[in-house]
Amino acid sequence: MKKYLFKKINIIILFSIILLVLSIIFIKSSDPNIAEVFSTDKKLPIYGVDRDDKKVAISFDAAWGDEFTKEILDILDENNIKTTFFLVEFWVDKYPELVKEIDKRGHEIGNHSSSHPYMSELSEKQIVEELKKTEEKIHKLTGKTTVLFRPPYGDYNNRLIEVSNKNNYHVIQWSIDSLDWKEKGVQPVVDRVIKDINSGSIILFHNNAKYVTGYLPIILKELKEKGYEIVPISEVIYKKDYYIDHRGIQYKK
Repeated sequence: MKKYLFKKINIIILFSIILLVLSIIFIKSSDPNIAEVFSTDKKLPIYGVDRDDKKVAISFDAAWGDEFTKEILDILDENNIKTTFFLVEFWVDKYPELVKEIDKRGHEIGNHSSSHPYMSELSEKQIVEELKKTEEKIHKLTGKTTVLFRPPYGDYNNRLIEVSNKNNYHVIQWSIDSLDWKEKGVQPVVDRVIKDINSGSIILFHNNAKYVTGYLPIILKELKEKGYEIVPISEVIYKKDYYIDHRGIQYKK
């Protein structure tokens, strides 16, 4: 009796494995979105960079509002610092003079999509449209082509990374999220950034965060005192001959 039960259990297990394999094959052939769940070849954006020269990058995402942007630019000028601004198309349309001003003051401009969608839900064609529409608007205003892309909400999948790379973009996340959008005050943002800072860090801020003009001068001062050089993201990342580990940290080959 025991021998019969053991044999029956083995048959059930074998049948289950066969069924699972067939299901995965069917899913991969019918829906590339779901197929990614089963893939071990997970592609990652750049979260941070392995460096030992104490270079770090500050970035500002601009999707809504312009209230503090000019003051941010003034603070950066006062500290002789250049950063990266990621712009959404509808922000570019609404504030074209600010786009020109950001560029005029020597800051790098990155692409933050056209409509601020969840990029992992889009087809390849839709991803290209999101990239190109914003790229063209920025180029028309500044004469420069964007080469950095930050997905809205930090949302991505393999398809987004592959399509972005194919269209000459480096996909950028962040290693330090300031959480300035939570509007808990100046000190929590300062503490969070300073506590986690390392060479090659990429810091995420928002141009319309409530306390940005309060925390920004403090953070710049403290980073300088710790010996960090603050530069645009393009001066922190490697453009070629690199690999990205499982944490999203970029290494020079």
